[in-house]
Amino acid sequence: MLNPHLKDYTILLASGSPRRQQFFKDMHLDFEVRLKEVDEIYPDHLKASEITDFLAKLKADAFQEELAPNDILVTSDTIVWHNGKALGKPKDYEDAFQILRSLSDSTHEVYTSVCFRHNGKTDIINETTKVTFAYLPDEAIAYYLDNFKPYDKAGAYGIQEWIGIIGISKIEGSYSNVVGLPVQKVYEYFTTFGKNR
Repeated sequence: MLNPHLKDYTILLASGSPRRQQFFKDMHLDFEVRLKEVDEIYPDHLKASEITDFLAKLKADAFQEELAPNDILVTSDTIVWHNGKALGKPKDYEDAFQILRSLSDSTHEVYTSVCFRHNGKTDIINETTKVTFAYLPDEAIAYYLDNFKPYDKAGAYGIQEWIGIIGISKIEGSYSNVVGLPVQKVYEYFTTFGKNR
């Protein structure tokens, strides 16, 4: 449905995440994946969505010199925010174990920002979802880490995986946002793209 509206543009998704790529396929978008290594370092004073906004834009900046006039570059970043601290991807098994233990029996926020860059103009949207875990016994955490190895996921878990199915007791907001992309907001952005340009 969106493709005729965007037929004069090339959508570039700068994400190696198979989940984000699948969401773009699910939206029936024609797109290319283009990747660059970026050091995801942000100033210490940033909090919550300020961090994901900054990192999504940082990822877009890496492509600054190579975008064609009809390119729409899409970059994104997701963090888990818990007890006033950003939880990114775990460094190793022990780090993932401690992260999941800290999320057990508590509520945290998931922030995702999406940066769109076209013809020198930058737009950033973001989404927040509250996620509540029931109590997670150490045995359940160990089973999840041993079988699913979620080291590429912010907060050391995937809501769509076993731990999400058995452990999450409540979610407030966008489900897809927790997976890694606020699909409804991205779709809405593309439906209005070009109207104010």
